Amino acid sequence: MRPVVIAGTGLHVPDTVVTNDDLARMIDTTDEWITSRTGIRSRRWLAPDLAVSDMGLPAARSALESARLAPSEVDVIIFATYTWDQPLLSTALIVKDKLGADRALTFDVTHSACANGVQAVMLGSHLLQSDGIRSVLVIAADAASRVTDPLERTSRVFFGDAAAAVVLRRGSVPGTGLLAWDFGSELSDAVEIPAGGSRLPTSAVTVAARQHYLQMDGRAVWDAATRWLPDSILAATARAGVSVAEVSHFFLHQANVNIIKAAVEKLGVPLSRAPITLDRLGNTGSAGVFTALHESVSRGFVRSGEAFVMSAIGAGFQWGSLCFRQP
Repeated sequence: MRPVVIAGTGLHVPDTVVTNDDLARMIDTTDEWITSRTGIRSRRWLAPDLAVSDMGLPAARSALESARLAPSEVDVIIFATYTWDQPLLSTALIVKDKLGADRALTFDVTHSACANGVQAVMLGSHLLQSDGIRSVLVIAADAASRVTDPLERTSRVFFGDAAAAVVLRRGSVPGTGLLAWDFGSELSDAVEIPAGGSRLPTSAVTVAARQHYLQMDGRAVWDAATRWLPDSILAATARAGVSVAEVSHFFLHQANVNIIKAAVEKLGVPLSRAPITLDRLGNTGSAGVFTALHESVSRGFVRSGEAFVMSAIGAGFQWGSLCFRQP
């Protein structure tokens, strides 16, 4: 394969900060309950008059600036989200138009929720093997505050809103960039939004039953994440010929600090190698892995020659891991 590298990263979070104490005034919960079970202390919520594309656009501009790439030079835009602006039309197309990336192909990656972002990077990396494609902009963004039930404390406390982006380009140094990957799935309805599709179309009955909100079985998520994330990382690094001990950074699914701790313990690596953003941002869905990646890259923590992993699991269940070496 042609080498594929991450040439730039970007991040955008909404202005409104919602603390655990703020939530405790809305629903039956406490700061202690949320912190002890999730590690989350605050999250951001998108303003009511804005949509997911309004977060994705500044994140995209930031990533392009980081990569020193003009919008006119973007060949492909992939938007990863499960909280799109609207069922039709394409959120990637909305961003393309606002960005002025006139010649970009557009794709939307949607239904694996928190794993959308790693799937989008995988898709973009394969598109870069084509002679006609030299740059791919991947935007990962979600506004879970729009799809979590304001009356249901379990899902409401976990999620926040954010957008992040990466620019993928062809590399020039063999043995760097994307080295290997692992993806898998296991059909489960443990995380779902039941209504609004062809199986259960929107009606007064589905609205009254609150079936358009996210429903989540926390125990099932824990079992799946603590099993499949470490296993997937081990498979990806083995294919890359990189030992887990050689991996300097693990950019993991930002869902729950206890899941991250369990994953790195199973891998036998220190927690310090797995940057955490969920304490300040909550579970930001498709964007979660990218928020941790951006913070480390922008601060210069990812150094030349270091190996790093991006790994996430989402609804379905679907999961995936990518192993890179920094040029």
